[in-house]
Amino acid sequence: METKYIFITGGVLSSVGKGVTGAALGRLLKERGYQVAIQKLDPYINVDPGTMSPYQHGEVYVLDDGAETDLDLGHYERFIDTSLNQVCNVTTGQVYEEVIAKERRGDYLGGTIQVIPHITNEMKRRIGLVAKTTGAEIVIVEVGGTVGDIESLPFLESLRQMRGDVGRENSFYIHVTWVPHIGATGELKTKPTQHSVRELRSIGISPDMIIARSDYPVAEELRDKIALFCDVEKRAVIPMVTTDNLYEIPLTLEKAQMGDFVMERMNFQARQEPDWQPWKEMLAKMRQEKPGVEVALVGKYVELHDAYMSVREALQHAGIEVGVDVQIKWIHSSLLEKGSISEHLASVDGILVPGGFGERGTEGKIRATQYARENKIPYLGLCLGMQLMVVEFARQIQGDERVNSTEFNPQTPHPVIDLMPDQRDITDMGGTMRLGLYPCQLQTGTVAAQAYGTHLVHERHRHRFELNNAYRDILEEAGMRFSGLSPDKRLVEIAELADHPFMLGTQFHPEFLSRPYRAHPLFVAFVEAVKEVRSEA
Repeated sequence: METKYIFITGGVLSSVGKGVTGAALGRLLKERGYQVAIQKLDPYINVDPGTMSPYQHGEVYVLDDGAETDLDLGHYERFIDTSLNQVCNVTTGQVYEEVIAKERRGDYLGGTIQVIPHITNEMKRRIGLVAKTTGAEIVIVEVGGTVGDIESLPFLESLRQMRGDVGRENSFYIHVTWVPHIGATGELKTKPTQHSVRELRSIGISPDMIIARSDYPVAEELRDKIALFCDVEKRAVIPMVTTDNLYEIPLTLEKAQMGDFVMERMNFQARQEPDWQPWKEMLAKMRQEKPGVEVALVGKYVELHDAYMSVREALQHAGIEVGVDVQIKWIHSSLLEKGSISEHLASVDGILVPGGFGERGTEGKIRATQYARENKIPYLGLCLGMQLMVVEFARQIQGDERVNSTEFNPQTPHPVIDLMPDQRDITDMGGTMRLGLYPCQLQTGTVAAQAYGTHLVHERHRHRFELNNAYRDILEEAGMRFSGLSPDKRLVEIAELADHPFMLGTQFHPEFLSRPYRAHPLFVAFVEAVKEVRSEA
């Protein structure tokens, strides 16, 4: 079978739901027996989101191969349950960097370098790499931003050219638009969608399907109108009403026969009947009334919940498995640096400190860690959350507030968290990072080993600093167990406290491997401990 390409563009406004649409469509096609991969084309000139503020684009999602990518790749992996790779997130910065490097090497033999064909050829090359590197039979490609944005024009031109390169039967264009509601008249308006499609067609792309996103049901006459004015079949106008549960969207699109229409138009057949029963059972567990528990998420970017997208989803996944409704109490770590901490944390059943970089708010996170330790509240620390758990514990046993990570105090006399010796001469931002999938050996008789139920796991990392091995013996003697180590025992991957119901930190990011129907074992163990605390209250 020749590779099939489905291209998704957005109109009217950004954040309209292209990523979730692509992820849900991927699930529809996977249920029909095909190997699917999804690629995000980001128009920004940054090489990747790794050095961008989470306030700009939400969390940085890390893949097995260490690629730092857009958060939409988290949606893709959670829906299609396939590990993607670095070619699945392409930025304008990466494309121009590659083309300029080729020009400097003389690869273009002194020719004039232009957007067409050089930039667009590089973009198409990267689209073609997805099938070659993942084995996907169907590649879904999402273009970030909105039609009409000047920065996305080269990507859209590349997509236009792809139809000629791969053939009409192997290419399909979906346009996701917003249908606004006018409160004064109580009407939904299709004119913005019409203008958006006209803009897309002026570039040379005629959509084969339109996803009509709205906060209100889209009536039949509106579908008729969109089909007429945008020159698509009525059954290719798919209404998608805003939902509070993203995992309902594949079933919504299945009911609208989206998968069948795409396959019909691209001239290929389903290999198997979709089996939605496990997905429906998962949704039923989500919807059923469950006892509530409250987990404090103490972070520095809590104003934008998308900065902790995978953590939020992983807590929800664990709640489904444990049978509780996990309510997150979003607490800015700076609020905990002064005054009474109990007013913020007294009501919670668990405390989670996620990853992060930079000094701002770290003392508040340390105080939250101390509160969890002293009050026997279940605690889960992720990456920086583990490092600060070590700092807090070391301060207590040393009786010295100067204990710290050299990330925050390079002159600390007690650097319990530090760079490894071979990292110290690297100056490029991100150059000292440990990124991607690494093995972790679990130590028998520990909370971590019991949670995983195995001896060796592989987890995704994104961090620069490590636990300083010079302090391992001191910390262990005081009651800290290093329950997960690198196979050569050189690096600490998991730390936990022996004299505590559940206080565990990971150097890695387990949230990236959690799935709605297969919650991550450490999140499950944490939520079980939280549930137990609530039941005893």
